[in-house]
Amino acid sequence: MTVTVHPSSIGGAIKAPASKSSMQRACALALLNEGETMILNPGKSNDDLAALEIVQKLGAVVSINTPTGSVEKLRIKNENTKAFEGEINCGESGLGIRMFAPIAALSSEEIIINGEGSLLKRPMHFFDEIFPQLGISIQTNNGYLPIKIKGPLQPADITIDGSLSSQFLTGLLMAFGKAATKPVTITVKDLKSKPYIDLTLQMMSAFGYNVENADYEKFLIRPSFGFAQDLQNTIDPSTSLSMLRTYTVEGDWSGAAFLLVAGAIAGTITVAGLDINSAQADKAILNALKDCGAEITMKENSVIVNSFSGGWGEAFHFNATDCPDLFPPLVALAAYCRGTSVIEGVNRLQHKESNRAVTLQAEFGKMGVEIKLQGDKMMIAGGNALKGTTVQSHHDHRIAMACAVAALKANKETMIGEAEAVNKSYPDFFNDLKLLGADVSLPINYLH
Repeated sequence: MTVTVHPSSIGGAIKAPASKSSMQRACALALLNEGETMILNPGKSNDDLAALEIVQKLGAVVSINTPTGSVEKLRIKNENTKAFEGEINCGESGLGIRMFAPIAALSSEEIIINGEGSLLKRPMHFFDEIFPQLGISIQTNNGYLPIKIKGPLQPADITIDGSLSSQFLTGLLMAFGKAATKPVTITVKDLKSKPYIDLTLQMMSAFGYNVENADYEKFLIRPSFGFAQDLQNTIDPSTSLSMLRTYTVEGDWSGAAFLLVAGAIAGTITVAGLDINSAQADKAILNALKDCGAEITMKENSVIVNSFSGGWGEAFHFNATDCPDLFPPLVALAAYCRGTSVIEGVNRLQHKESNRAVTLQAEFGKMGVEIKLQGDKMMIAGGNALKGTTVQSHHDHRIAMACAVAALKANKETMIGEAEAVNKSYPDFFNDLKLLGADVSLPINYLH
């Protein structure tokens, strides 16, 4: 699918999409919950849908209702009536495979875990190294998908490498929390993306788990014994006094980052549904916007951003090591800042939907933005008029959104190939741009 973005000014208010980081974790915790879970503000991205399919395959019953008009609610109930034996598919979700693999390994049955697209190219050597230490037999495709596992997982004191991704740790923490019958410790070396672990621990606490974090180097998991201390539990009179746990999915700072950058570039907008106290790593976009001179006003659950005075911001220096998903919106932002902006953390970009450092360099180069890569740093020369042209997403959702945002003030229209990639995380992205006043040409059969 090709989407054309014409030079535009934007304005108004929009609600941030639901966080897929929060939604996928909520699905996993609902699967492990002994009882029923109601998820409010559920996401509908491809990664979210993959998570829902996985929990159903692993024994949960999922139902959707809209008792208050257009407000969707998901109910997830773990029937736990039979062990699953077969194959689960994580789509293209890196979090999905890394989080659900340890959870699936709680089963004593043989399970095949597969994926699609770029996920098939992501290394899975971590499981080869760690699973045998936990009593799990595993076969991988030379360190890649598909993988075949057979549990049950037996929690034990282990040491893991956290330098590739924090997502492996998230899955182990949840699986250990469910299965631990005595205190166990996970020791982590060189943990990256620590804010994502903060989110995991925050959500596990909401579901009644007891995990102690010792400076992100040791995590002590204690048995939870039915989660009796969770104050969010309520009684649902329609289910014969069964336990009902309620969780509201946060607004997504990752998706909102593109909207906020669009506001700095092309108009004053309000993005609602954002928790300023969120543990999400990509909340750090606010720091970059402030550093480059964007005018920001924060209110309860919303952020207002005004376009740059004079049309240009000032170059900034930002370390994205713990929030690598911010690279694409930061590159779009840097293109409209005078001087050379520097973003650190390039080494975190190789194993994404594309090799994002190279992809950003290539596609923004077509728009006249020079990007240099030097070790772990990316240097973006901004302050020059951007060229409208034809670019490709490389089937990477964040590249598609970054190019669309940058196109808002290009000298002519920009055509984005494989733009349907946004469905992975933010299906309504192009429609939301249109709601803000952007001139976006979508295919007639575009459904979102």
